Amino acid sequence: MAEYVQVARRAVGQLGGHGGIRGLLYQLLRVNDVKTGALVGVDKYGNKYYEDNRYFFGRHRWVIYTEEMNGKRTVWEVDGSMVPPEWHRWLHCMTDDPPTTHPLQPRKFIWQDHRFNLSGTAAQYVPFSTTRKKVHEWVPPPLSSK
Repeated sequence: MAEYVQVARRAVGQLGGHGGIRGLLYQLLRVNDVKTGALVGVDKYGNKYYEDNRYFFGRHRWVIYTEEMNGKRTVWEVDGSMVPPEWHRWLHCMTDDPPTTHPLQPRKFIWQDHRFNLSGTAAQYVPFSTTRKKVHEWVPPPLSSK
């Protein structure tokens, strides 16, 4: 009987942690997960980082992405590259200290303004090739006007 009480208590905690049934369903549809935990911090883009040590290692830290980043609406199109480098190291357990308590040391190779992955868009990076093509596309002969 005590097990059922504990399950009911966790269900009520999940509902309260997400703001009711509507918030719980929104979170489930958006992230496919309904975890609750302690808010560790928020980055400058609005991503929220949580931790709950009751979950097993590797699943005990997670991020709830912002709804807009760098002018792009990201409600349904979340991407792992939306996490800035200072939070990436905490999220992947490279350190136990979040950037809210131990800020990242400034380095010359870390961007000040983080950008997410632009692959598949018009702004994607396309490298310039310095070698000749091995296969050439067919170009139809011009129509001669008579």
